[in-house]
Amino acid sequence: MCWKEVVKLCAPDDKLLVKRSKAGELDAFEELVRRYERKIYALAYQYVGNHDDANDIAQDAFINAYKTLTSFRGESSFSTWLYRITINACLDQIRKQSKRNRLILDSAMMPHRENRLLLTELSPEEHVEQEELKELLQRCLKSLSSDHRLVLILREVHGLSYNEISYCLGCPLNTVKVKLHRARQALKKRMLEKRELLAR
Repeated sequence: MCWKEVVKLCAPDDKLLVKRSKAGELDAFEELVRRYERKIYALAYQYVGNHDDANDIAQDAFINAYKTLTSFRGESSFSTWLYRITINACLDQIRKQSKRNRLILDSAMMPHRENRLLLTELSPEEHVEQEELKELLQRCLKSLSSDHRLVLILREVHGLSYNEISYCLGCPLNTVKVKLHRARQALKKRMLEKRELLAR
């Protein structure tokens, strides 16, 4: 067993940290922030495509989480609850902006995807193809509606379950499945259209 695994086993779980945070232990909440700050920032950045806005959203999300922690009843995991707060902060930020928002999916921000190819394992030709595909995917995602973009980010980038997405978006499970199906179809259509244009 490696040192990281030993540390992880010895670390308190989220439920205990939430309980201690509710009791006024600031150190416990700071530990929760350390655990989730990268994921929360990544979600915000992937949605708004701007580092400064993403930082503001992440900060707002943690402030709101701290202020409303007493309302967290454990009906979902703490991380799912935090995602929901972050999504609301993203939507608030979008409403404040008049310009069109950009979405950039950085492969470095997708650590949970087990089937992601490591660049060191790719040949130069495969690396070029991978980068071209990534760029095409980014452009197609940017062209989707905000609803489609968000549900794809939550499912495909962050790996949330249908139930977790349902909680985050505050909509029924069947609605999530329909939205995700339509989002995938829309993305597939855009990808095919772009490839046809590039092939001409």
